[in-house]
Amino acid sequence: MDEKNDTSEMEIVIMNDCILWFQHILRTIFPSYFNKEKKGMPEIPLPESQWLHLLLPENIQPAFEEQIVLLLALMPHISPQTLDLFFLQNKELDRPHTEFGGWKGVSHGGFLPTGQTAAFLIDHAQLTINNTNSIVNYQLSIINLFSKDHWFHKHNILHLEGQGKGEPFLSGRLVVSDEFLARIYGNKFEPEYNSNFPAKRITTPLDWNDLVLPYHLREEIDDIIRWLDYQEEIRERWQLGRIIRPGYRCLFYGLPGTGKTLTATLLGKQNNMDVYRVDLSMIVSKYIGETEKNLAKVFDKAGHQNWILFFDEADALFGQRTETQSSNDRYANQEVAYLLQRIEDYPGMVILATNLKENIDEAFFRRFQSSLYFPVPDQRLRYQLWKNMLPPDWLDDHPEELLNRAATFNLSGGSIVNAIQTCAIKIHSQSIKKLNMEILKFSICREQAKEGKLVRN
Repeated sequence: MDEKNDTSEMEIVIMNDCILWFQHILRTIFPSYFNKEKKGMPEIPLPESQWLHLLLPENIQPAFEEQIVLLLALMPHISPQTLDLFFLQNKELDRPHTEFGGWKGVSHGGFLPTGQTAAFLIDHAQLTINNTNSIVNYQLSIINLFSKDHWFHKHNILHLEGQGKGEPFLSGRLVVSDEFLARIYGNKFEPEYNSNFPAKRITTPLDWNDLVLPYHLREEIDDIIRWLDYQEEIRERWQLGRIIRPGYRCLFYGLPGTGKTLTATLLGKQNNMDVYRVDLSMIVSKYIGETEKNLAKVFDKAGHQNWILFFDEADALFGQRTETQSSNDRYANQEVAYLLQRIEDYPGMVILATNLKENIDEAFFRRFQSSLYFPVPDQRLRYQLWKNMLPPDWLDDHPEELLNRAATFNLSGGSIVNAIQTCAIKIHSQSIKKLNMEILKFSICREQAKEGKLVRN
């Protein structure tokens, strides 16, 4: 058995210890609660298992009540039958016990705990530990566990949701975040691309050697890499954290096919950061307030992750504000103001990409740490692109004539890829699998014609 499987089995054993500890709490509390007999109750031991500690951030040491709340929220996912005790009916009223709280799910047949459920458990667990007959109302302290200042919220672990309008705060259901559940199951957290998260993870099999850019542009990219590597050290070393926000915001601009998307994915690949391209077609809405809501779904999900958010063709969302001449203009300007706020508050990296820099609202430029221009490659760079991309098997022992001829055509890197694909189709259909000048010219001319350029022979 390999080391990975050993670790996984060990975590399952430790998790089971936590489940048994939580079941012991219930078996201790319920008999005493219904018998109203407090004397001689067995004590509830503090948990000895380190399973939760392995899943939480290093600086978090959960208190007793925090462990109860977290395990209570996890039970429907890891041991739903443990909570069946809460289905006991109030015999006097022939209805469920109000003090237990709880929901019934749409398809889940088990008990779904609420904040009220947590308050009940902590009230009576503390009563048992402190060996007292006086019940202390812990509801106020429970409410504090779900404030924005608590580590449950700051680290996106769990929250309450679904309270009806005007209903008690603790009537909301305990919801464990998808991110934390992924840790429970030992999976990498990757949200599903849909209307609730309109962004898709993008990757690349290429590396920096495949990205051919001018020297000065590579230097600017190297500065971004250094910041991503050492930003915490830089912000702390000279106490610059007082004035420099965490994260990084930059603009990539230039014609299509010049390397903007590839650069974003390579930045993520080098720094072990997932890159998510935001689908602006699912973000932008003609209905007032919907664009902000859709964008909030992305930033809220990404706020606790070390992700790069990549907005391609960003002028569709980050365009110039207009003079306020109508209510539509006013709401459009409010959208831009909202975007500015969310970008500034995001602790990760945000990259905006556009074909024309002039289309981006000027207010964003003050928020960018850098603005990088991706030019169409000159002849020297085009030569290097063709040399890097063409399979060696296609070329003879003296490929300079083909490479020099190909480099004379003014194509972007993306257009060169398309031309090579056409070459591959033609070469595959012939008996001699070599690239010749005829195929090369045909493929390039087709690409130029597609782009509406003057076809050169």
